[in-house]
Amino acid sequence: MSQALLFVYGSLRPGFDGEMARWLASVARFECAALASGVLYRVDYYPGFVPGPDGIVTGELFRLPNAEAMLSVLDEHEECTAHFPQPHEFRRERIKVRSAAGLTDAWTYVFARDVTGLERIASGDFLA
Repeated sequence: MSQALLFVYGSLRPGFDGEMARWLASVARFECAALASGVLYRVDYYPGFVPGPDGIVTGELFRLPNAEAMLSVLDEHEECTAHFPQPHEFRRERIKVRSAAGLTDAWTYVFARDVTGLERIASGDFLA
């Protein structure tokens, strides 16, 4: 897994002024805009993505030159490593995403908790 793609849809996206978004932009290569099937929910100052057929989520693809090390840092940020208490809020998962280059597989962070009571982001674009 020396190189892999990462689909970002929220606080890791370019245009979100956060420390981890800046870190990702400095260590990974931006590939292109992309879309994924699913729904976004406002969790706090960040969204949660739930894959599924009921919507389209806007995001970007990054190529991770040292995927294992970079995903380890991101797993820690998303608090989905073994030392964080269960149930984790997010889990890392491979999904299909569509870009101008076609359909491809990418890692992303999926919201892993109940969405009852959370506001759906109807546009599917957290930065809109």
